[in-house]
Amino acid sequence: MHPVKSTQLPSSASTLFLAIVTAGIGRVSTLSSLLDDAQLVRPSGKQARDCRAVLAWGRKPSARIAEAFATRHGLPVWCVEDGFLRSVGLGNQDPPLSIVLDDQGIYYDASGPSRIEALIARQHSEDERRRAAALRQRWCAGRLSKYNHAREAAPPLEGPYVLVVDQTFGDASIRYGAADATSFARMLEAALDEHPQLPVLLKVHPDVVAGRKRGHFDALTPGQAARVHVLGSDAHPCNLLEAAHAVYTVTSQMGFEALLWSRPVRCFGMPFYAGWGLTTDELPAPGRRHPATLDDLVHGALIEYPRYIDPETLRRCEPERLMDWMALQRRMRGRFPPRVHALAFSRWKKPIVRAFFSGSDVHFVRKPAQVPGGSTLAVWGRKEPALPASPAPSLVRLEDGFLRSVGLGADLVRPLSWVMDRTGMYYDATRPSDLETLLQTATFDGAMLERARALRERIVGAGLTKYNVGAGSWRRPSAARKVVLVPGQVESDASIAYGAPGVRTNIDLLRAARRAAPDAYLVYKPHPDVVAGLRKQGQGESEAAQLCDEIVIDAPMHALLAEVDELHVLTSLAGFEALLRGKPVRCQGLPFYAGWGLTTDAHRCERRTRRLTLDELVAGALILYPTYVSRITGAFTTPERALDELLAWREQGPSTMPLWRKLLRAVLSLRKR
Repeated sequence: MHPVKSTQLPSSASTLFLAIVTAGIGRVSTLSSLLDDAQLVRPSGKQARDCRAVLAWGRKPSARIAEAFATRHGLPVWCVEDGFLRSVGLGNQDPPLSIVLDDQGIYYDASGPSRIEALIARQHSEDERRRAAALRQRWCAGRLSKYNHAREAAPPLEGPYVLVVDQTFGDASIRYGAADATSFARMLEAALDEHPQLPVLLKVHPDVVAGRKRGHFDALTPGQAARVHVLGSDAHPCNLLEAAHAVYTVTSQMGFEALLWSRPVRCFGMPFYAGWGLTTDELPAPGRRHPATLDDLVHGALIEYPRYIDPETLRRCEPERLMDWMALQRRMRGRFPPRVHALAFSRWKKPIVRAFFSGSDVHFVRKPAQVPGGSTLAVWGRKEPALPASPAPSLVRLEDGFLRSVGLGADLVRPLSWVMDRTGMYYDATRPSDLETLLQTATFDGAMLERARALRERIVGAGLTKYNVGAGSWRRPSAARKVVLVPGQVESDASIAYGAPGVRTNIDLLRAARRAAPDAYLVYKPHPDVVAGLRKQGQGESEAAQLCDEIVIDAPMHALLAEVDELHVLTSLAGFEALLRGKPVRCQGLPFYAGWGLTTDAHRCERRTRRLTLDELVAGALILYPTYVSRITGAFTTPERALDELLAWREQGPSTMPLWRKLLRAVLSLRKR
């Protein structure tokens, strides 16, 4: 007896109960978000009558339990499976960000109808086809696949080749795709016979190479071995598909992805993408399938059939949003080599280093002698460790980004952004940095400048700064004609050592400000770390009251910036924050934002010859240079999303500091006095 079949999925507006009767499907942590229009229940016999359907995970053995329950209670079975754009990592490491929900069958079972067939076969409008075409381009531009953790590797063969895709033995899509083990032997023979002048690249599943699973090619004949090159590494498929002359598959999703890359595809089973006139098929198509366009296939398979969630909000989203997020992960994870060494990082920073180097295996070392020659080495700031001379390691210097956190770095508050500079460091004006090179040479198109403008306006409108500490407000004196703010710095800060060729102390900065604006109302704001006792006062800083009209301690920086007319700085980031708000800034040092025609500078940097607009500076400093990691997902994110998280974080207030951090803060305070 078969479970009752449903004929129509509910609209997203209806509320429904869906029964879960197997343990595995209940452990999918993202399922409730992906099925946000339903309530997932584990029903008793009496409760079953309130359920619309029973969920089963595809054609897994556990699905028989769901089918038996459904049969007893006269309910339909709806099949759930991973979507075609699933996640970054594999299996249990990363829950699915996309699923398909099918009330008629499941996409890989060609023995009966499935919802995806109806969606592909229906008449699509021109707008829908245009969207599908754009989605194909987005997929290829983002270099995406079902799983997105692996690195791309150059194809092991030069010139054109035929790609033949193996699958693991027992893969359900083989049996339900009208194929068997002999299909793979026929596939390889056909690839060799039909392309006698080309080599064949046989892509074997990494689990087969590792001995964890079986494949379908235990041994090649001597004749095959002469032309067949076996690839068993866990390489991302984009390069392989992009360079292939043709792709041969049984039922693998790589055949669908090959179509997205506009590659000829030969099928020896009947996967969901075969039988529509888009592939050369060994088997006859089911009568339900008739010729369709590639855009029809894409619209059905990537837009209508799956459900997607935004990993940063866990809310349903469109495929374009998830593609953009996944493409960002791929781009950021591939920036550094597979293995990175990190020198002398404290215990609390180690997980942060791993997050910012996600995609690379980070190996922590305590001493420079432990660093292999020629490796990639992460160090904090401007450290100059004694390293092997030949081959010298490639340094990546880390520092806090410009939109960091709610709370101070010295309080060990986890950052949302770091900068990762392979040339120098943004605050070191004695030599180039990645940021300086970017600002000097980059082309900022209209879309980037519009993005920078919107980001700048949001930052100013929300009153965000680097640390977002302080409370209350401040009002300028009603009688003051001109108010100048002088932000203090920690005088041992590296930005002063490497970016202040003349004036280097807060007290001398105040003197210079008084000379430049003798009639102004001078406001001095000591650095928050000094106020908190985490860093010591500067030389002569206790005399600041004699040179200024007011010392402000508690007011947040954004409140001061809204009231003052001008800033005088050494190298403080407050100068950049003032530029965002359209305030004139006079620099006694050479911070990263000086020398581009936006500030009045006491010194000149000969390398900085370009004149920038404010939004070009913002694009470089806030969008292109820093790395952002979400405190929600632990994955890479955008400055716009980091802004959202900062606002929510500020609304909640700084998190309560654990006891060990309070003790460490006390020790730091004593050491810095």
